[in-house]
Amino acid sequence: MPQYDHLTKDELIRLLETRDSRDASRFGLVWETNEIERDKAINADFVALDFLPEHSEPQQAPSEGWRNLIIEGDNFDALRYLRMAYAGRIKCILIDPPYNTGKKDFVYNDSFVGENDSWRFSTWIEFLYQRLIIARDLLRDDGVMLVCINDESRAKLELLLDKVMPGRRVGSFVWRTRSGANDSKEYFRSVDHEHVLCYAKTNFSFAGKVKSTDAYTNDDDDPRGAWNNDNLVQNKNYKQRPNTFYPIYNPTTETWYACDPDNVWRFSSKARLKPGQQLRSLTMEQIIAEKKVLWPKEEKVIQYESKEELRAAVEEGTAPRNLRLGANEEERAFWEHELDFWVGKKIGYGKPRYKRHLSEVKRSEKPFSSWLMPAALKKNERSEIDTDGLNIAVVGGTSDGTSLLQEIMGNKDFDYPKPLSLIQSFIRQTTSDDDLILDFFAGSGTTGQAVLEQNLEDGGARRFILVSNSEATKEQPLKNLCRDVCAQRVRRLIEGYSVPTRNGVKEIEALEGDFAYLKCRRISPGKLLEIEHEQVWTALQMIHREVLFPFAVGDFQISLDGDSGLLYIPRFSKKIVPAIKAAVHELAGAVIYSWQPEALRQHIRMNLLQYEAIPEGLARRFGMKG
Repeated sequence: MPQYDHLTKDELIRLLETRDSRDASRFGLVWETNEIERDKAINADFVALDFLPEHSEPQQAPSEGWRNLIIEGDNFDALRYLRMAYAGRIKCILIDPPYNTGKKDFVYNDSFVGENDSWRFSTWIEFLYQRLIIARDLLRDDGVMLVCINDESRAKLELLLDKVMPGRRVGSFVWRTRSGANDSKEYFRSVDHEHVLCYAKTNFSFAGKVKSTDAYTNDDDDPRGAWNNDNLVQNKNYKQRPNTFYPIYNPTTETWYACDPDNVWRFSSKARLKPGQQLRSLTMEQIIAEKKVLWPKEEKVIQYESKEELRAAVEEGTAPRNLRLGANEEERAFWEHELDFWVGKKIGYGKPRYKRHLSEVKRSEKPFSSWLMPAALKKNERSEIDTDGLNIAVVGGTSDGTSLLQEIMGNKDFDYPKPLSLIQSFIRQTTSDDDLILDFFAGSGTTGQAVLEQNLEDGGARRFILVSNSEATKEQPLKNLCRDVCAQRVRRLIEGYSVPTRNGVKEIEALEGDFAYLKCRRISPGKLLEIEHEQVWTALQMIHREVLFPFAVGDFQISLDGDSGLLYIPRFSKKIVPAIKAAVHELAGAVIYSWQPEALRQHIRMNLLQYEAIPEGLARRFGMKG
């Protein structure tokens, strides 16, 4: 360069040495990037998602749509897509990235990065940096990112996270990975622990803070302590949960109570269990025997001596409100059979409630401890214990994760999965209600199970997005970790599964849940006009809605959310204008996506309609330059 022409060779060398020394002394993490093959080749590509119903659960769309997603593909592709659709919407990102041990745990560009690779650490850091910098943009204002790591790579990863989320370090958690000693080859030291690093946005807080117990009283001097008058039903109807739709009986008053068809009981009945089936909670019979049902007091009861008399009362609206006749032929046949049961029985008009004791509440009332207690040391069955004013999560080791996965899948096709108790502890402490959880190193799908299990535990409606690559390599071109392990595990949990035992077969109760299975596809900028209508509809629903429905053949797609609507017009023609006007007439607002928005705007001039062009609208959201 001209500004260095006056320097001699030795002076130039000294100048470069000084600059290298100064750069290396800067505080922070420095890694080589110039010699690393970066993902530049795909940076300009648009990413679309192909919906694969044959791998979804269930294969047909649930009545309320698929709420959870499993995405197959490079997580760099998936994250760029998710940034387009979910920026600022994720409550918790919980990942277990490869640890870069050199023992075939880290696949990069379809090849394992071995321990003799001179660029191993820089490749790993750059690989994570590209992904974490995008993931950061997905978090809500009260969002949190939790990253699992081993002791060897913890310092490097923590410095990287300091760079990605400066000033947002919350701290770290340490957990014991195994109960037995296993000394290393040097120093006679047994490495029995790993870490979980925590970085969060400004408004985040763990759930371990003090909660009010004002609603809990003990007016009847119950020896079990304070209690609260709680719901005995759940937000599911008799078609969704047929096994928890049944009558219950008060043995003291000899009164029967009909189940609400729109909100069935929270507890299963012993009489409805399959042979060998084990429940995850108490049965209704146990609840009644333990006097944990609050029966209505001094209530109205009635008894019908004939079916005709009962049917007439239902038609007149004088019968207990949970007895019905049905709105169509199928429902009428069902309810005619149900009416037979109630003839000659004393029926109550009231609504039984649940006596929930404060001792049952699993929410912590103390700060969440950074030390996670090994399950081998605990002396009770609770998932959290209170010790010295701290709320400590009780978690198992890697052997627990391995045993559980083998039980669910019937094989050992995935090495060292994290224990469910570890992941669920963080889900419990960082999320609630219908929060959205993302794991873009989903592996065997432990995070998906943790979300479903926690929803069962506290009645939440959390949703998950799991991203996993196939991990196919040159040596194993047909391997598909996402489809055959991650999705299959979650599917078996949702459907229920059987476990062989010495005495026969143990039936494991199904968990409430679903997922749509999608696969990443890169589209070059020059071919974006070739994006398929199904891919467009998938993207638009993710951007504007909380659920996903498949693309249906028709003149336009519509999704309603309260008094607003989302419409996609694959092919515009004047003949569909009346149908579109009718669809949006009663809506307070709607967003209409079209390949010809200007032509559509000329024919439909209505207030509160927003028009977006395809594919330009998606390209803009994705961050592609025009």
